[in-house]
Amino acid sequence: MRKLKNSELIRKSNEEFKHSKKTSLIIILENIRSLNNIGSVFRTADAFLIQKIFLCGITAQPPNKDIHKTALGSTDSVMWEYKKNCIDVIKDLRKDNIEIYAIEQTVNSTGLDKFYPKSNTNYAFVLGNEINGVSQEIVDLIGKSIEIPQYGTKHSLNVSVVSGIVMWDFLSKIQKL
Repeated sequence: MRKLKNSELIRKSNEEFKHSKKTSLIIILENIRSLNNIGSVFRTADAFLIQKIFLCGITAQPPNKDIHKTALGSTDSVMWEYKKNCIDVIKDLRKDNIEIYAIEQTVNSTGLDKFYPKSNTNYAFVLGNEINGVSQEIVDLIGKSIEIPQYGTKHSLNVSVVSGIVMWDFLSKIQKL
């Protein structure tokens, strides 16, 4: 066994990425403070052909050298948009019949292991602030949440790790439909 060389990896150009069939998932980042976390979410969204990222509230926007440091150019491939008010994004997505979930620990949340997306349905996942998570106001508005089961002493994960887990899980489940 040997590692593949970069020249052996089949990578899309930005133009090919933009014209590729996307995963039916939108990521909404609510008040993310860390520029490195934002960049990491972009990079993961590129890896899994995520439809779009909405940056809301205090979440910084490209171009930014600290976002670029972890995004590695994925801010040029992944479609994104900044909206100050996350509530407006959710209301607009609902008009398009998009199923929206907060990725958060809540009463009556659905465990990620028990969440199964429906075919021919578009989804959006809201990921929240590194300290406070998804705001209660957004949780109340959405009314549905997915929780990543955790079994250790720390009941939180870094938002960039959460994004990777939920994007991979969604893609792997949707490909089986």
